[in-house]
Amino acid sequence: MKRTGMILSAIAVSALLISSCRKEPLNDMTEEESRIYVTNYNDTADFTSYKTFSIVDSVAVISNREDAKKELTAYDVKLLNSLKTSLQGRGYTLVDKGAKPDLAVNVSRIDNTTTSIGYDPGYWAGYPGYWDSGYWGYPGFDYWFPSYYSVFRTREKSVVVDLLDLKNAPHADNKLNAIWNAMLRGTGVWNSDNIESMVKAVIDQSAYLKASNN
Repeated sequence: MKRTGMILSAIAVSALLISSCRKEPLNDMTEEESRIYVTNYNDTADFTSYKTFSIVDSVAVISNREDAKKELTAYDVKLLNSLKTSLQGRGYTLVDKGAKPDLAVNVSRIDNTTTSIGYDPGYWAGYPGYWDSGYWGYPGFDYWFPSYYSVFRTREKSVVVDLLDLKNAPHADNKLNAIWNAMLRGTGVWNSDNIESMVKAVIDQSAYLKASNN
């Protein structure tokens, strides 16, 4: 069974509640307050049964505008190093991928652009106007504020970390099982200055992710 955890700042929660009952979105959150950290894990996995891990040597870049590719930018190097340090801090030993590690760590950056069309029924939202239309020589007429369509284009960047079980890799269906993953979303997730705090957030959220019960 997969379980999900999520860190969402109190201000971000308030923004979601407020924006659901007013026409204008709340735009005064800081970058840090806008970020969301989601983790999933397999609750049948015994994380203390794994002792070693290996991590990819580059980061997959996935986009709906172009083919996937691998990169190793300064940002990627810092991200990979932060993940290594964090997992070592939880008692796991970093080994080369040729040393048959118990766990494999995959890291991806996702860069997607979406276009959508929004419909706004207008200020009056279906209610007739206050003024009597007979004032303008059209008695018996109702009047309405015109509706309109808006085109929105949004670009969202995120980071995904997957922890794969190599220790118990099945041999029949050639499918590796992910026992944990994390998604980092929001403003500034591709900013190197935010890496340490973001990685700390998802690791802190995953108290079960440790090599021993001590």
